[in-house]
Amino acid sequence: MARVFIPQPMRKLTDGKIDVQIPGKNLREVIDNLEKAFPGAADYILKDGELKPGLAAIVGEQATRQGMLHKIDDDATEVHFLPAIAGG
Repeated sequence: MARVFIPQPMRKLTDGKIDVQIPGKNLREVIDNLEKAFPGAADYILKDGELKPGLAAIVGEQATRQGMLHKIDDDATEVHFLPAIAGG
């Protein structure tokens, strides 16, 4: 089960909740289940079935490099969706 932190723009979908517990074995399942629990959530996170450009998924303490297939551990992994930061 993942502890998903809800970005401010999505909190209107979650009745103001800052975080929610969502089941899933990988990031795709977590997002699918988040959408089932809070319709419209996937529109904020996905475009054409993948993470929106400019949005990063942080699983645990690292930005995912495996995308939607990133494994979610059984021990309450934290998931954050944040604007991607680029620079040089």
